[in-house]
Amino acid sequence: MRPLSACEEEELSRAIASVEPMDVSNASKVLLEMKQVLDDAGVRFFLRQGTCLGAIRDKALIPWDDDLDLGSVIGLHGLTEEMVETVAGNLRDKGYVVKLEHQDHGLQMVLVKSSIRVEWRCFRVFGDSVYQYPAVRTPVRLFTDPKEIDFLETGFCVPNPPEEYLRLKYGEEWRVPKKSGAYEGDILALITDKRAKGRAGSLKQAFARYISGRGVARLRVLDQHGSPIAGAEVVVAGLGSYRTNRRGQARLYIPQSDDYALVIRFRNHEELLYMERVSPGTNYVYRADPEVTVGRYGVLVSE
Repeated sequence: MRPLSACEEEELSRAIASVEPMDVSNASKVLLEMKQVLDDAGVRFFLRQGTCLGAIRDKALIPWDDDLDLGSVIGLHGLTEEMVETVAGNLRDKGYVVKLEHQDHGLQMVLVKSSIRVEWRCFRVFGDSVYQYPAVRTPVRLFTDPKEIDFLETGFCVPNPPEEYLRLKYGEEWRVPKKSGAYEGDILALITDKRAKGRAGSLKQAFARYISGRGVARLRVLDQHGSPIAGAEVVVAGLGSYRTNRRGQARLYIPQSDDYALVIRFRNHEELLYMERVSPGTNYVYRADPEVTVGRYGVLVSE
């Protein structure tokens, strides 16, 4: 697949950084076109995350959601990585800006068309589970026989049963509408694996962090006055827990440039950063805001 042009990279970067609500009318058209392309390619997919939540709970796209979420499982229903590559080319031919990334837990395709961002994740199976963002272990049995529902005047598949999927993804209160800043903590509380399967173990992480230097990002933790915090805990969901040194800096194991959920704790302060773009080889700064401890995005600033 050809590399993105500079204009396409810029458009994609703007779309990824945006947390503005989608235009529901445009999003519906894009979702229906995505379905047509995937159906034509013989790819089985399901609605996931907020798109599934809206379809099941509200019978509509959530008006404050900022993207469309689709999913597939590699190895189920005949899906191969080669098929995903083919679909990426087909979507480009339809006018989508397409970026396909190979990650630890599967393939992630980020697409933009008509100012609508779509994330199609193709999960790899680990044992009897897949891992959904930010590291929520989910039984693969929910995806082996997807349930078809009526949505947007046609048929879409969702995990089966969808109620169990949504409870595992959003917690017991998934039926209660919650905007950004209200639901993220519920999701993080569901993560029981300190280090998700398929991710590097402690020895590999130690080698990367202290010997090779590859797969490492540095994060300096500052309080609201700009003073460095020694001994602060930085948790990266699904990867591990790290501590800052006397200069307030922690070495984080970051295998690839991606969105990560982090929790930063020191003294009586705790903040959840639900989705931050972090890249290996980059130094970041976190500055605490005592008035806001959840719901902030784009908090980490590169040095």
